[in-house]
Amino acid sequence: MASRPKTAEAEAEAGDESASPSKGLFSRRNIIIGGAGAVVLIGGGTGAYFMMRKPAETAPVVAQVKPPVFVDVPEVLVNLSTTANERTQYLKVKIVLELPDATVTPQVQSTMPRVMDAFQTYLRELRPSDLDGSAGLYRLKEELTRRVNVAIAPSRINAVLFKEIVVQ
Repeated sequence: MASRPKTAEAEAEAGDESASPSKGLFSRRNIIIGGAGAVVLIGGGTGAYFMMRKPAETAPVVAQVKPPVFVDVPEVLVNLSTTANERTQYLKVKIVLELPDATVTPQVQSTMPRVMDAFQTYLRELRPSDLDGSAGLYRLKEELTRRVNVAIAPSRINAVLFKEIVVQ
C-alpha cells in the first residue's frame, strides 16, 4: 500500500489527537493551587500584622471602688439549747454588718429591732456542737447574713462579721 501524502489539515488533526490535554497556565488545577496560596499568604500577613502591631495607647480605666460601710450590732448574749442533764452554756457574740454603701445605713438602723429578734431566735436554737470548728462558724455567718437580708429587704448587706465569739 502506498502511503498518501499528508495535507496540512490532516497533520494538524493528527497533532491535536496525539497531544495530551493542555497543561497551560490557566488550567483548573493551577487556578485552585494559586487561590489556596493566595488565601494562605493573606491569612499569614493578617496574622503577622495583628501579632506584631503595638496596641493603641489608651488611658487605663480606674474602677471607682466604694469602700464598704460597717454598722455595729448590739452585743448578743443567749443561752444555748441543751438537754436536761447538760449544764447551761452561754454564747456571747459581737457582730458588725458590712454594707455595700452608706445609703443602706438608715434602713438597717431603722430595722435593727427586727434584726436583733432574728438573731436572738436563731442563736437560742443552737447547740454548743453547732459552733465547733471553722465550718460551724461559717454556717453561722451565712445563716445570720441570710436572716439580716430577709429582715431589711429589699436592701441587702454584704456580710456578717464577728468581732468576738465566746461560748461559756
